[in-house]
Amino acid sequence: MALAQRLAARLKPGMVIYLRGDLGAGKTTLVRGMLNALGYGGRVKSPTYTLVEPYHAAGLDLRHFDLYRLRDEDEWEAAGFRDEFDGQNIFFIEWPENAQGLIPHADMEIAFEILEQGRNTEIHANTEIGKQCLKQL
Repeated sequence: MALAQRLAARLKPGMVIYLRGDLGAGKTTLVRGMLNALGYGGRVKSPTYTLVEPYHAAGLDLRHFDLYRLRDEDEWEAAGFRDEFDGQNIFFIEWPENAQGLIPHADMEIAFEILEQGRNTEIHANTEIGKQCLKQL
């Protein structure tokens, strides 16, 4: 989980990170690793059924979204998720394509691919804050 530790040390309030990859590719595992690196001692579970899990660690407020089961914009609005994007929370968003137009653009995108032997991870930075983070990895 070296990647999770390095990323955790560079997170900034307001960052939005998209996590892409098939089911079981390692998206939640990466979030769990980052939270552990920040000193979070509680249980870190996949928000597949709750859509979002909030965390507080190292003075940071983090939100882990799993939008795999998001049905439509009405569900998004009824849940009040738009209010979470206040510029202070840090966001890890799985399945962001299910909420395009509802969520902010990503500062960084991390894509996971399952290989016969292990995984491949690609990281792309889309904003200045994302580029600074990637440069420091």
